[in-house]
Amino acid sequence: MKFFETSKYYSLKKSTYITLRWIGVIGQLISVNFVYFYLKFEFDFIISNIIILVGILSNFYLIFIYKKTQLSDRSALIFLLIDIFQLGALVYMSGGIVNPFVIFIIIPSVFASTNLGLRTNIFLVLTTVLVIVFLTFYSRDLPSPLNDHFHIDPYYFYSIPIALIIALVFLNIFAIIFGSESRIRKEALNKMEEIMAKEHEMLSLGGQAAAAAHSLGTPLSTIKIISQELKNQLKDQKDVIQDIELLSSQVERCNQILTRLSLNPSEEDDFIDEDLSIKDYLKEIVSSFKETSKKKFILNFNQNSNLKKITKSIEVVYGLRNFIGNANKYSSSKVFITLKSDNESTEIIIEDDGKGYPYDVLSKIGEPYLKSFSQQDGSKAGLGLGIFIGKNLLEKNFASVNCRNSKTRQGAEIIIRWKNKDLSKI
Repeated sequence: MKFFETSKYYSLKKSTYITLRWIGVIGQLISVNFVYFYLKFEFDFIISNIIILVGILSNFYLIFIYKKTQLSDRSALIFLLIDIFQLGALVYMSGGIVNPFVIFIIIPSVFASTNLGLRTNIFLVLTTVLVIVFLTFYSRDLPSPLNDHFHIDPYYFYSIPIALIIALVFLNIFAIIFGSESRIRKEALNKMEEIMAKEHEMLSLGGQAAAAAHSLGTPLSTIKIISQELKNQLKDQKDVIQDIELLSSQVERCNQILTRLSLNPSEEDDFIDEDLSIKDYLKEIVSSFKETSKKKFILNFNQNSNLKKITKSIEVVYGLRNFIGNANKYSSSKVFITLKSDNESTEIIIEDDGKGYPYDVLSKIGEPYLKSFSQQDGSKAGLGLGIFIGKNLLEKNFASVNCRNSKTRQGAEIIIRWKNKDLSKI
């Protein structure tokens, strides 16, 4: 594996990075010139401005020569190293570790920790530590007249680099952990958007196929009738009869293909085109599993009094389908679905008779990319994406989702609850 390995997650947006660098460079220019011209401090003013010029020129390089909109892991490392050494050189010229602006030297590394790879971050942290150690022992004096009366105890002097290094390590660990969680969540959300886009596409194709089957039904029937008539009229001409029979068989094949593509339009069209109650939503979803699953679905709608129809929502359908699909997958033989409602709220309870959620991931249910260490059945070990997607889709549509192990049965239990006033907003 290469040291400078790049990935789709480890990159910096060039425009954002350039803006931050301009803020830093302008701040350096203002500080150096203010101290020299207004406060009349004496230090190597020309060399300090030349060092700042390095930052300006590298920024112009990014703007006019580096054409990519994203800085790769390797390119970002190079420019961040330039920032660290440029800041280190500027601090070296003006007092070293006792210069109060030395704190800025940890910024490039901390900034990179949320966006770049772990190896790159470690390399930047080590480089920053080495620069801090160097500035502790080697630097020019503070600008005059500060250096004339500035005396500091050695204990305090050496506590400055130690504090900087501790802050550097702590902030980087903090940022790396949260950056990693952010990237995982971003990947899961992208996966959810991809699945939803495919679902919309499939529904669109199903609707178009159903419309095509309906529209083409009449002309295909006409062709079939005419071919039968021609067959009767030309029954003595065997060579023509063979062609007519081939034509008739191809018409029948077209009918079968269109029926298959439309996913049984006589049943699916109502589901796609009409608003349904939650009860009907559940019935339709369960019926789609019954065709391929041998599990027993036990539906309990006795406590449901909410018959109000809600606007069709592919997000609600897909969210419910995810949870019912999980129950179907992990159950031993039965899936229990209960629908309760009153004047205030509507509640769906999905239970199975499987092994339930492993205890080591129970507290993290709803997060993406979970892996249980106790899961023995590798074929059924999931990454938590189904729950993550279902939970996000339903919560986006005003539902509260609670995942836990069932208190009445041995399997998992999902409780999905809406306030009735929120259902009308869907």
